[in-house]
Amino acid sequence: MGRAHTVWRAVHEGARLERTMSSEPRLVRGSCLCGSIRYEVTGALRGAVNCHCTMCRKAHGAAFRTRAAVRRGDFRFTQGESLLTRYESSPGHYRCFCSRCGSPIVSVFDADPSTVGLPFGALDDDPGVRPLCHVHVASKAPWYDITDELPRFDEVPPSPVKGR
Repeated sequence: MGRAHTVWRAVHEGARLERTMSSEPRLVRGSCLCGSIRYEVTGALRGAVNCHCTMCRKAHGAAFRTRAAVRRGDFRFTQGESLLTRYESSPGHYRCFCSRCGSPIVSVFDADPSTVGLPFGALDDDPGVRPLCHVHVASKAPWYDITDELPRFDEVPPSPVKGR
């Protein structure tokens, strides 16, 4: 299996990540800047990537957004869920953030309601995984140089499996 296929599987199918620090279930907490919204993740984070797309850069005010996916059943708000505001950044893709301080909290998807997108910036604990690659590098900030050795993809890696 080639490197692009391995990265694709991790990004799209939630395969066990080669950069996972621990395979044991763990509690990972997160919160917004003002502390009004708090949440817990009890399941495995999968498909961690550094996304350089224009929307992620603008939504996070940074060179890129590090994010992963988690099963909705493994994610729960412990405080302040009513303070969430959401923005449909592309059809069926909603970025949810704190209405008080603006911190990005989660993304939710009409096409996959069983998954929550989790930006790492609001995590209070070590998520136990590290990004596998950089995606949407074709639209990265011109003032930022990627200096690590992670694989880079101009878009999200295409599926090596026909029809996927």
